[in-house]
Formats: sequence, C-alpha cells, structure tokens
Amino acid sequence: MAATQIPVVVLESSNGRRTMPVLGFGTASNNLQPEVLIEAVLEAIKLGYRHFDTASLYGSEQSLGVAIAQALKLGLVASRDELFITSKLWCNDAHPDLVLPALKKSLQTLQLEYLDLYLIHWPISGTPGKVMEFPEEKDQMPMDIKGVWGAMEEAQRLGLSKSIGISNFSTRKTENVLSFATIPPSVNQVEMSPFWQQKKLRDFCKANGIVVTAFSPLGAIGASWGTNHVLESKVLNEIAEARGKTVVQVCIRWVYQVGATLAVKSYNKERLKQNVQVFDWELTEEDLEKINQIPQRKMMVREEELVTATGPYKSLDEFWDGEY
Repeated sequence: MAATQIPVVVLESSNGRRTMPVLGFGTASNNLQPEVLIEAVLEAIKLGYRHFDTASLYGSEQSLGVAIAQALKLGLVASRDELFITSKLWCNDAHPDLVLPALKKSLQTLQLEYLDLYLIHWPISGTPGKVMEFPEEKDQMPMDIKGVWGAMEEAQRLGLSKSIGISNFSTRKTENVLSFATIPPSVNQVEMSPFWQQKKLRDFCKANGIVVTAFSPLGAIGASWGTNHVLESKVLNEIAEARGKTVVQVCIRWVYQVGATLAVKSYNKERLKQNVQVFDWELTEEDLEKINQIPQRKMMVREEELVTATGPYKSLDEFWDGEY
C-alpha cells in the first residue's frame, strides 16, 4: 500500500503558522513493550503517519525517539521536519519554574531538538518532583495557570516547541487562558467520540482559532478506563455496514468530518492501514444526524482521582465547569 497523504490543519498561533496532520498515532498504553512500539511507529511512518503523540507520563518518549532515529536512518523520512511530535507536561512539573526543565527533559528522552506541540496535560498541579500517575489528595494543588502558561509561551518563543496548547480543559478553563495569553493555545486535546461529542467545546474552540484533538475516539477499548460502548453501538454498526466500512473507520471519519483532529492508538499493521483509509469517502447528512442522536455519556472517568475533599476540585462538575 502506498503511503496515504493525511490532510493537515493550520495551527494559527504556532511559530510560522505550522500545519498539523489531522490523524495522529497515540502512544499511551499500559505496559507496552518498547520493541512493539518501535516496530509499530516504523510501520505507521511507511503507511503515511507523520503525527506522533506522547507524554512524559506515558513512558513512551524514549521508544518513540528510538523509532524516529531509526526511521531517519532507514530513509523512511528525509528529515525530522517531516514529522510532527506532540508531548505533554505532567502535573508534578506544572509549575512556572519547572515547565522549561520538563520540556528539555522530554526533548532529551526523545533525542530531539524541538517539539511541534507541547500541551499542559491536566488543569491541576502536583507536588514538584513527585512523579505518580495522578497526584494523591495530599499532593494536589491549584495550578498557577498564568505562571505556567507564561512559561509555555517562553518555550515557544525559544523554539523548544513550535506550538503550545492544553489538554482536558473545559470551555471555561480554555476561556480563562485566552483572557491573559499573549500566545493563545493552538490545540485543546480532550476525550471525544460519537458517545461524547463535545459540541459546546468544539464550537468555542473553533470560534477562537483553537484546534480540538480527540483522544479515545473509539472509547479507549483495551485501556483500563476504556469501554466497548462505541464499537458495539448499533447505530455506528449500521452506518458502517451501509458504507462498507468498519466501525473504527466511521468513528475516525466522523471526528474528521465535524472539524476535529484525533490521535488513535493501534499497534496492529492491518488496523493502522484501515485507520488512514478514511479520507476518500464521506458520511452522509443522514449518517451525521443519526450519530448526533446517540445519547451522550463520558467514557473516561479517571479524573475522579482528581476530585477530593481538600484538593482544588471538590466534584466532577467543578472540574468540568458544568460540562460533565
């Protein structure tokens, strides 16, 4: 199969109005063996993937860096500039004076000179130097968002990341960043699927030049917090059958067609191939209307760990500012 040319979107606030491929390869996975990830990344590059999404928390930065180095050595890409690499700032480093050191550490682990996109992973801070999946109650603290965002802007000005953004930020929290940002966020990466469509947030971000990237667009099947609801949906299965596509392809096409971008995780060669075969056909207006009617339910409730009696967020409603 010839490499697919994946469409791109312009990141309005990036250095030089850079472009980002709409379909990214996600590397968040429980206990994934490094060699499996390296092989999958090389296969993905052969198929046309150019956007790779990682985070300091995932533990995948090192393997991704090795894969990028191998891809360059093998001539699968002519230069690093052909790739788009996203990483994220974890809670324990979400302090104004720790942003640049954390980013530089990610770059060192990835063996790269710059990122294309650096995101604040969650809108909460943890005790500096204490790395854990989610900060425990005693380690949770409100984020100095003005200070942290100022340091993110400095990272972009220095060229350490060509663009900056946020992740898991509600409409209100995004609006707050915009109220003081000198460089607005280029991207807000959030959970989004046909079962959690995020229309209010999408509309707000579109009106403000922010690209929405969907994670878990297939319901995070296989992850500890995942669900089969999306892939087993009667509506989605009927649409897939009528179009001669898979349910996964319908989900990916839906995200793209409603104007968002996405990061999808797969380490299977055949599925990697199927995932990019979504740009030469369309869902009909009728299909889109059927998907719009799917009852909404948030899949990922991992942020419940960030709701505590003494932490910054006392309820999920407070965490998501009524958008839960």
